[in-house]
Amino acid sequence: MTEQAPLLDVHDLTVEFATRRGIVRAVEQVNLTVAKGETVGIVGESGSGKSVTSYAVMRILDRAGRVADGTIMFSGVDVRHASERAMRDLRGREMSMIFQNPRAALNPIRKVGHQIEDVLLQHVQAAPSDAREKAIAMLDQVRIARPEERYHAYPFELSGGMCQRVVIALALACRPQLLIADEPTTGLDVTTQKAVMELVVELTRQRGMSTILITHDLGLAAAYCDRVVVMQKGRVVETAPSAQIFKAPEHAYTRKLMQATPRIGVTLRDLLPPDAVLPDSKPAGAPSAHSDDPLLVVDRLIKEYPRNAMSRTLASLFRRRDKAEDAAFRAVDGISFEVRRGESVGLVGESGCGKSTTSMMVMRLLDKTGGTITFDRQDIGAVPARDFARSPLRGRIQMVFQDPTDSLNPRFTAARAIADPILRLGTARGGRAVRARCEELARQVGLPVELLDRFPHQLSGGQKARVGIARAIALGPELLILDEPTAALDVSVQAIVLNLLQDLKTALGMSYLFVSHDLNVVRLLCDRVIVMRTGRIVEQGPTEQVLNAPQSDYTRELLTAIPHPPI
Repeated sequence: MTEQAPLLDVHDLTVEFATRRGIVRAVEQVNLTVAKGETVGIVGESGSGKSVTSYAVMRILDRAGRVADGTIMFSGVDVRHASERAMRDLRGREMSMIFQNPRAALNPIRKVGHQIEDVLLQHVQAAPSDAREKAIAMLDQVRIARPEERYHAYPFELSGGMCQRVVIALALACRPQLLIADEPTTGLDVTTQKAVMELVVELTRQRGMSTILITHDLGLAAAYCDRVVVMQKGRVVETAPSAQIFKAPEHAYTRKLMQATPRIGVTLRDLLPPDAVLPDSKPAGAPSAHSDDPLLVVDRLIKEYPRNAMSRTLASLFRRRDKAEDAAFRAVDGISFEVRRGESVGLVGESGCGKSTTSMMVMRLLDKTGGTITFDRQDIGAVPARDFARSPLRGRIQMVFQDPTDSLNPRFTAARAIADPILRLGTARGGRAVRARCEELARQVGLPVELLDRFPHQLSGGQKARVGIARAIALGPELLILDEPTAALDVSVQAIVLNLLQDLKTALGMSYLFVSHDLNVVRLLCDRVIVMRTGRIVEQGPTEQVLNAPQSDYTRELLTAIPHPPI
């Protein structure tokens, strides 16, 4: 009996990119097979070639990239030499992809339901008469609440996690043979992550689908992958069944990734590789512990959105107004908490629960509907968001945003992005002084200095996240709001960044409001934790107390959903 040919067979794949400094080889002699019904995980650091490999398989490399050598066979089709017409037919119908940046993958001025319909109609998976019904069913399958209502939503009306779910719905709509998931759960909370991954596994089994899961989350790879491929610097360094690779990794790089994975029973320092060097940033006389003096006090904070909020935007030109949409939606519903000086407070909960909305109001980028926000005994909530940029307090409150791509000006180099707050509010003057400060900040967050002159599109997702962190700490703020700051980072860089944040907090007496869905990271970094659900706080208290002995059923549900690598 002859062995069945794999659905995907990549042999000696080499991908090159033309740059101003010459040819750069991003992927070199990569071999990868995926059998029918198999789930293969590709793990490795940011820039290791994981995404480039998948782009080559889909044949969607940008103009600067080309497959220099090797073969890519998909279900008997020679991908390298197939016509573009044949590839358009394959993409979406036979092979589909969940992209790392969900907002960039969605049309900003088209309803999400219509975008799903477009895919279904393009590949003849629905008729005009039932396309709407099938689109709503896909939104429901990926656990989007009120799918009939969300069908009419535009991407900017949805949270990052909800946009991610829409992209997953788009990718699964046509029931492809091969699903390539590039960091598919980056913006999702653990309960939705579990639901989505279990949905993908279920569909894989029901339809005989195959999946490539590109991730830096080893717990996710261990829980859902049959085999794991480890990549480093464009090469495959180890391939083995999932259970085997986590039980007895052979390559030193694989062991390094496993050591850096946050888990119960370890400290932040335990995550660091032996050769990691952290800067000594503690100045003389700096405080080393938090006090009982509250720096930030949030009292009965409320944020409401009118259902027809879109009428106030350009997008109102593209939709009709419905009277049923006039009722206000309460995204944050009377929450109260405080952050003490030198303290780190975690804010956790499902996507869409109000975490990011709360952080945007505290940052004074969004006006509140009710309640108070007091910073250092000053009522900053009374200052309109549009005016706070000119407030003397602006430099004392900074933020790391959830989406590193959208938060960077595409026309600014990394150095210019980091220098922006320094030039606007800092004391450094002169090109050399500003450049020196940018290089110092780059080293602090693990960004190679030679990347400072690159633009955002020339950086990986993890590198862009590091630029955002460097920019946020440039002025040494007293309160740093971190909105999923390590979601786009591989585990080894995450370990360094988390340790850096912890050291800066201790050394400078900074306070953190840490918005995250990764409870293992919150356990390591935060003194206290606040659990939110549907705009309300369901539980708050010391981190160990809440996570080890939760009082709320919802908190227990979050803890149960965390994937744990068998390390």
